Amino acid sequence: MLLRFLSWLSLVLSLLAVILDNIAVNADADFESVRVKLAKDHSGKSGDPKGKYFHESVFHPHYDGRFADRQLSYDDKKSHLIALIQSYLYTMTDLGAETWLMHGTLMGWWWNRKILPWDSDIDVQMSVETLSFLASYYNMSLFHYTLPHIPEGRDYLFEINPGFATEGPFDKLNMIDARWIDTDTGLFIDVTVVRPNDTARALGVEGALQCKDKHHYLVPYDHIHHDEEKSADPSATQEQDLFPLRESVFEDTPVKIPFQYAWLLEEEYTKASLTRTEFERYGIYSSEYEFSR
Repeated sequence: MLLRFLSWLSLVLSLLAVILDNIAVNADADFESVRVKLAKDHSGKSGDPKGKYFHESVFHPHYDGRFADRQLSYDDKKSHLIALIQSYLYTMTDLGAETWLMHGTLMGWWWNRKILPWDSDIDVQMSVETLSFLASYYNMSLFHYTLPHIPEGRDYLFEINPGFATEGPFDKLNMIDARWIDTDTGLFIDVTVVRPNDTARALGVEGALQCKDKHHYLVPYDHIHHDEEKSADPSATQEQDLFPLRESVFEDTPVKIPFQYAWLLEEEYTKASLTRTEFERYGIYSSEYEFSR
């Protein structure tokens, strides 16, 4: 009888562990657990598909509705985005977490080392190993920063999607692996991870990497001797595209950028984007290469 009871108890505990594990993976940080000043949740959670972790606001896709109920003016948005990237870069440096600019943010770096005026979010990447480390010790941590132009300081939440460890580019609902969120305005930085692409490596593509966001990274074969198989996977990139990372400056803050930054931008946005001086009603009218209206 005792043995039967112990076997039953072991089974129950095993099932409970599975249930709790699934809850931990699927649950997000709800409004009541993180809200700062709002009385109402303005995220699109209620209308989002089941299984989606991050929920953008109902009024703009680049705001977190748990912390904001409206868009900022152009000038306010610009100053908050600058503080957002500065605080993120300082924090990752302090934590020893390697990260680099990507996508539209890298394009801003290309032109004048600043955020593009029409952008309302920031994109960065890091390795899956780095985010695993951060998930173990800093998930849902709140960081308070004071900067020269913000003496009162601001609080930033580092929130990690539990599904970041899921391999493969197939989860369209959870392509963002983590966010660095301004709890005063709801603006955020999207963090995506790169990981080894075991399928491509098995086919002989040395150093193949992949991202869940399916951005297309290709570098001409005659430039870094890419294998032809790489082009079969639009989410694939290779280690030599990214590493070794280059040291630079962005918004007056030390930053790292991919080694083959020009080729990556060219592949994602076309070659013309690297010389085009008019976009979204903005143009470059000075020697400082800064877009303005």
